[in-house]
Amino acid sequence: MTNDQPRESFMHQAIALALEKMSAREGGPFGALVIRDGVVIGRGWNRVTSTNDPTAHAEVVAIRDACQQVGDFSLAGCELFVNCEPCPMCLAAAYWAGITTIYYAATRKDAAAIGFADDHIYQEFSLPLAQRAIPMVQLLREAALPAFDAWQAMEDKIVY
Repeated sequence: MTNDQPRESFMHQAIALALEKMSAREGGPFGALVIRDGVVIGRGWNRVTSTNDPTAHAEVVAIRDACQQVGDFSLAGCELFVNCEPCPMCLAAAYWAGITTIYYAATRKDAAAIGFADDHIYQEFSLPLAQRAIPMVQLLREAALPAFDAWQAMEDKIVY
């Protein structure tokens, strides 16, 4: 894309999707599109409350949709348009999918102002493990390592 007009059009679509699906009581005010070569290949909206799935954020739903559409777990070369800065989970999903660029409208501070925990979670990740709200306790490391050894030795694994 050589100018911002197509990008703005995709963002307007993500914003409209957020409003449409929120109004339909499918979830919170978030919408996302995955774009490959100027074409929408994935659409997602927040479906947390309508599916009782805390991971059904707009970005994750859009990434899942796009992966199904293209038949691959890699979205390398794709762009993500979302009406709000992604939360840490969604940002991680974008990294795992190989998204090239993320475009967002509202910020995590805007989301915090209406009661969403995005900014709080970002702050939690910067804390040492012992200071986080959710305790993390390591157990049985040595028992877990043989699975990693088996993976490392597997010749026909699909690396991701």
